[in-house]
Amino acid sequence: MIKNIDHIGVAVKSLEQSLPFYTEVLQLPLLGIEEVESEKVRVAFLKAGKSKIELLEPTSKESPIARHIEKRGEGIHHIALGVDSIKERIDQIKEKGITMINDLPKRGAGNAQIAFMHPRSTGSALFELCEKEGKD
Repeated sequence: MIKNIDHIGVAVKSLEQSLPFYTEVLQLPLLGIEEVESEKVRVAFLKAGKSKIELLEPTSKESPIARHIEKRGEGIHHIALGVDSIKERIDQIKEKGITMINDLPKRGAGNAQIAFMHPRSTGSALFELCEKEGKD
């Protein structure tokens, strides 16, 4: 079952250039910045009510985020859905005919287990399943 919209991922060219809009104009609290080497990105999480906004800055030209920005420009990249038991959810989603980019969960930002659904199966939207240990 989907628990919530955990976060909305936004692809940006530069965290430093993008953060002032979110922190000063929108006045969203910055929760932290970290690098996810496996995805070749630096991410900044901002609190937005009961959800979060995740800014994703590529750290390499080979980053999926760099390719996204090159192809589509900066902007919304994905919607992350909070789940319990991500492995079970992946199996249930695959049984419904949805193609997964990640058939097995992998470690993402904030030490979460994540897996992406392929946009070809979801009406062109990129959805991420996100299972977190303990409390946010």
